[in-house]
Amino acid sequence: MIHPTAKIHPSSIIEEGAIIGENVVIGPFCIVEKESQIGKGTVLHSHVVVRGVTKIGEDNQIFQGASIGEVNQDLKYQGEPTKTIIGDRNRIRENVTIHRGTVQGGGVTRVGDDNLFMVNAHIAHDCQIKNRCILANNATLAGHVELDDFVIVGGMSAIHQFVIVGAHVMLGGGSMVSQDVPPYVMAQGNHARPFGVNLEGLKRRGFDKPTLHAIRNVYKLLYRSEKTLDEVMPEIEHYAKTEAAISFFLDFFKRSTRGIIR
Repeated sequence: MIHPTAKIHPSSIIEEGAIIGENVVIGPFCIVEKESQIGKGTVLHSHVVVRGVTKIGEDNQIFQGASIGEVNQDLKYQGEPTKTIIGDRNRIRENVTIHRGTVQGGGVTRVGDDNLFMVNAHIAHDCQIKNRCILANNATLAGHVELDDFVIVGGMSAIHQFVIVGAHVMLGGGSMVSQDVPPYVMAQGNHARPFGVNLEGLKRRGFDKPTLHAIRNVYKLLYRSEKTLDEVMPEIEHYAKTEAAISFFLDFFKRSTRGIIR
């Protein structure tokens, strides 16, 4: 079903069964397969391919050469009807690739709202990306990676499968990330190591001084106290009682399975 206000270039192929919403613009030489859905106001600039069971939300900008919902590169995948779900107001730049999920990984590759994926970024099967994240040029996420809100991944970086990156993390360019990264941390290198709190990013987002002080204290407990995570957890839980931002650490540690970067 194609909404009558949609504008579709005659060179593009829209298979019967695809749902094209109000005021969608589809430029030259795009392909949208029959099980795909594109929400209100989204623009496919040109040469964009949308495949499989893919749902794209509203007001996204998808630039030339992007591939959304393609068959993933997991050798276990046998053509099951897994999904790709993308939220609203994302900017997906040239040649970005976002692959569909696998049955073994929950069946869905999911992207939230207001993200920016720069040129040649790759998002593999079953990744879960929340909101307002930035992947710089050539950033690569392996399968099952989770990015919480406001994560920045520098250019030419790669994140190992099943890694969790906490909210407000900044990963410097060229980083190789093989373990989980706690919230608010700046990290860089091969393999990525922590080198402080993302203070400038937090200030821009309105974090006040008491909250920043609490976050820095938790960082010192994790990385300068020479104590184990189990040993410092009671102190982190204490901070969380008075500073809501510290609860992000507690949620992160409940989900972490690969150990944290050191």
